[in-house]
Amino acid sequence: MKPAPVVPAQPVPPPPGYVIGPDDVLQILYWREKEVSAEVTVRPDGMISLPLLNEVKAAGLTPEQLRDAITEAAKKFFQEDPSVTVNIKAINSRKVFITGSVARPGPYLLSAPTTVLQLIATAGGLTEFANQKKISVMRTENGKPVRFVFNYKDVANGKNLKQNIELKPGDTVIVP
Repeated sequence: MKPAPVVPAQPVPPPPGYVIGPDDVLQILYWREKEVSAEVTVRPDGMISLPLLNEVKAAGLTPEQLRDAITEAAKKFFQEDPSVTVNIKAINSRKVFITGSVARPGPYLLSAPTTVLQLIATAGGLTEFANQKKISVMRTENGKPVRFVFNYKDVANGKNLKQNIELKPGDTVIVP
């Protein structure tokens, strides 16, 4: 049997407000300059390594801001202004966490808008002895911890649905 042909990964359309983070995979393309183009993974320190430019800060920037920074830094190496494209190959930095009385606690990629109820379902649901009324979501906003309360029983019965908030990268859902 012949192996399946290797198909290069297509760029991922970033979600609105996306900023680059550690573990994201980026493709940096220079028009007409294939030898300096590269596919890179953002390191835990937020940096990427590129031919000619060496270390470039990527984490915390939008793809457009990174493109502008690379273009500016690369100008000294090219006679004409370089035409740079930044493609997102994989978004691995947008994680949420769920811990406690669920079937599969741990980190989950936030690849699409996800609510508390959807994350609980993704994690295999609540265990038999979970305290369904005292679930909380921990989030850091403006450097300060914030806690949101989630009552699974209420939401399951169609009550107080506004507590089923959309999760943000870095959120931790705690199921006692």
